[in-house]
Amino acid sequence: MSKWEICQLGELVTFQRGHDLLISQFKSGKCPVIGSSGIIGYHNKSTTKGPGVVIGRSGNSVGKVHYSNSDYWAHNTTLYVKSFHNTDPKFIYYLLTCYNLGRFEGGSAVPPLNRNHIHPLEFLVPTQRKEQEKVSSLFSSLDAKIALLRKQSQTLENIAQTLFKRWFVDFEFPHEDGKPYKSSGGKMVASELGEIPEGWSIEPLSIFLDFLEGPGIRNWQYTDYGIRFINIRLIDNGDLDIHRANYVSEEEAMGKYKHFLLEPKDMVVSTSGTLGRSAIVRKCHLPLLLNTSVIRFRPKDKNNYGFMYQYLNSRYFIDELFSLASGSVQLNFGPMHLNQIEMIIPSKVTLDRFQDVVSPVYEKIIANLDKTQILIKTRDTLLPKLMSGQIRVRS
Repeated sequence: MSKWEICQLGELVTFQRGHDLLISQFKSGKCPVIGSSGIIGYHNKSTTKGPGVVIGRSGNSVGKVHYSNSDYWAHNTTLYVKSFHNTDPKFIYYLLTCYNLGRFEGGSAVPPLNRNHIHPLEFLVPTQRKEQEKVSSLFSSLDAKIALLRKQSQTLENIAQTLFKRWFVDFEFPHEDGKPYKSSGGKMVASELGEIPEGWSIEPLSIFLDFLEGPGIRNWQYTDYGIRFINIRLIDNGDLDIHRANYVSEEEAMGKYKHFLLEPKDMVVSTSGTLGRSAIVRKCHLPLLLNTSVIRFRPKDKNNYGFMYQYLNSRYFIDELFSLASGSVQLNFGPMHLNQIEMIIPSKVTLDRFQDVVSPVYEKIIANLDKTQILIKTRDTLLPKLMSGQIRVRS
């Protein structure tokens, strides 16, 4: 095994400020344009050969690290590695993700990260590239498995979306004889939301869904341990990142806030900022409390979860949120707005059939999310230990 030595970052790689490119200057192409928060578009030219490592240098993503396998355009909101000096690019990427580079910002209103701040940083690293590649290969394998699970889940979600649209927007759900309802002559009747199948109804959303807004837990109530509570920042990539959650005491959670405890299969939706961001609550998240700016939904019949998930992610529901939401600085909505929404309620037979079809789809999605969370935890636990040499990768 190779020696590990303390080196300055500037000895391992050379960073350079990114290049100006206005959105109006983008031309159709396949080269990703990487900004401080990640890929912001595509262009017909690149500034840098892949593989590459990029760090956000301005905005809210200062210090965020990105990796590109392909040639790319490094935007002027970033610093990018101009030369790797024979170090493994993926190793550098994982090395930098272990550190809070955002703390080296310049301190202005739009804080710039300066390469002079990070080049002198010292790291303990293996001197041989072969061992660097062993370390990065392990994490690449974990990331590949995470990406595959997310891709599978997205495919399953797309299937559920397609079925929902066909059944409840196009009204081509299977009729009694198995044929599509509307195109095979199923009877449609007039309603305030347009024509709907006979036997269906228009009802307030509150008739079908039970919803509850969080209580508004204050900073002075936070504790070092107890029961976690949710807020908007935890809703990420369609899931809940509860490891970043704050706590309240178990006494308060199981006392005056007991009514706000979440259950498996609940859906939580953001009510301000990016309206409509959502996630499904899973057993591994619990116990977990609601908090302000998040609303919990569950079907009143405790059965039609698949329909609820798709309805709350539907274009109709999101459009209703934006049309009803209030706020001069930042749009937000609450129970008052939800009580104004009317929805098409399908027949019980159709709802039960849809649930039978999509239930296995969501069981698989939830299982994938559980597996993904385990892999992420494994990766994040191993990362600092392997990148510091505390644990070594053997041949």
